[in-house]
Amino acid sequence: MDPLKFKMGWLIVAFDLPVTEKEARKAYSDFRKFLLNDGYQMIQFSVYARSLVTYSRMQTHIRRLEQEIPPEGSIRAWYVTQAQWQRSLVIHGKPAEKADPESLPDQLIFW
Repeated sequence: MDPLKFKMGWLIVAFDLPVTEKEARKAYSDFRKFLLNDGYQMIQFSVYARSLVTYSRMQTHIRRLEQEIPPEGSIRAWYVTQAQWQRSLVIHGKPAEKADPESLPDQLIFW
């Protein structure tokens, strides 16, 4: 990926962690707390997203994920630009109701 072409966007993280034993549930809870404390928003169960403004910030957050993943965990991460994010479809319930995707945090609007 060419860092010069990197645009503001979102790092999406989906993860699978076992929760069958007490120790595994604690590891799941600790990882989830790490994501929230690191600025991620829960999009769906086990799917979190964080807004980013530079390529180097994405690399930093990928390294943090690598350090924090529990031994039995599996993570998949994607980067999508803000334009792609805004075109995503969010549909809730039945009858289906459409909603807007999450907006960038207020502090990023100044960038």
